[in-house]
Amino acid sequence: MKVNQFLFSRIDNSPLVVFRVFFGLLIMLEAWGAIATGWVKRIFVDPEFTFNFIGFDFLQTFPGTGPQMYVYFVVMGIFGLMVMLGYRYRLAIIGYAIMWSAVYLMQKSAYNNHYYLLMLLLWIMALFPAHTSFSLDAKRNPTIRDESMPRWVPILIIAQLWIVYTYASIAKLYPDWLDGTATRLLMSGRKGTWLIGDMLQWSWVPWVVAYVGILFDGLIIPALLWKKTRKWAFGISIFFHLFNSVVFQIGIFPYMSLAFTLFFFPTDVIHRIFVKKWKLFYQKTDEIRVPKLRNIGLVVIITYLIVQIALPSRHWLIDDNVLWSEEGHRLSWRMMLRTKSGTSHFTILDKETKKKENVNLKDYLSKKQMRNIRTKPDVIWQFAQRLKREYAAKGQDISVFVNCRVRINGRKSARLIDPKVDLAAIPWDPWNHTTWLLDSKDYLDKE
Repeated sequence: MKVNQFLFSRIDNSPLVVFRVFFGLLIMLEAWGAIATGWVKRIFVDPEFTFNFIGFDFLQTFPGTGPQMYVYFVVMGIFGLMVMLGYRYRLAIIGYAIMWSAVYLMQKSAYNNHYYLLMLLLWIMALFPAHTSFSLDAKRNPTIRDESMPRWVPILIIAQLWIVYTYASIAKLYPDWLDGTATRLLMSGRKGTWLIGDMLQWSWVPWVVAYVGILFDGLIIPALLWKKTRKWAFGISIFFHLFNSVVFQIGIFPYMSLAFTLFFFPTDVIHRIFVKKWKLFYQKTDEIRVPKLRNIGLVVIITYLIVQIALPSRHWLIDDNVLWSEEGHRLSWRMMLRTKSGTSHFTILDKETKKKENVNLKDYLSKKQMRNIRTKPDVIWQFAQRLKREYAAKGQDISVFVNCRVRINGRKSARLIDPKVDLAAIPWDPWNHTTWLLDSKDYLDKE
């Protein structure tokens, strides 16, 4: 009974409904903005192919030089508008979730943890009754109208945010961040930022960015939950996220993060600002509605949260440092932690004629892809496999060798991949450490 009372008690749904409006607006802008800013062209139209997540090769059917990806993102934007208006909400949110998941999985050149978070939130929002009030659905069908939601809705949202921010804070607890090296390099790359670019180069700014980042990510959720610090935390959140938006230009994420604060404020505040002054729509305090699939639902949600806690921890089980190997970097809330550059030279050996050939990467890759293939082992492996297939189609059996050197946080470059290993002959092992990567040894400890 206590579990039922805690999770399935009905509470006012105004935070969820108002969030749905903001969320729908933001995902609409994300989709149509991707077209307007040229993002779709750079990531999907210009390249001959994309580096999809390994195992999702079937998604290669989407990108191309035709208009299909533009139409694809237009449709996503329409789904976002429908979410905002609460029109055929389930269809719209599930449709956007499917399409955005495909966008995320079909390319890694523009990888961003925020894109991953958006994918998770879309599927989470598909579970929520966010359309039961202040929506066209409720207007069209008054029988679904409901001014309440189960308590587990804000609990799940807050739990997901706590996981994201906590791991983001923990990930910053490494030497290059703590001594200001990583943030100094990040700020030097933002020298051209309008109005504040020169200020970002002041000697004390990287230190402030480093330690405010750790403290903000680690404390913001508890501070928003505690009534005495909530207003201060909200004010700091506004400054923090607007700073990130201006300096790092990370799309809708800062504004979505601000919208999340709706779930931390009392409903009377939400009503006073957004709905109707001081009037609560939902007055009952003791209503409990236990769904028929209660046990299944609890298993699904608990399993989901366990996975979300486990995934960002997996790199600690890998032999080498994640900064070096990239293993465990994705899906782990490791956001803007380092600067990394490198060079990759591919050599093809015809097994029959023994003739060697150097690969001109510009013949195959876009500028964005070129940056990834210099430092990302999985992308390098995928390209080697693509070369193997291309030459096999011409009747040639080849080996592919790669001379790759990387530079992390301003250190001298070091060799990343064993140049004697034929990457075309090696299968990808998602469960174990990549053996053809050279050991970083004490590279990350060097000046």
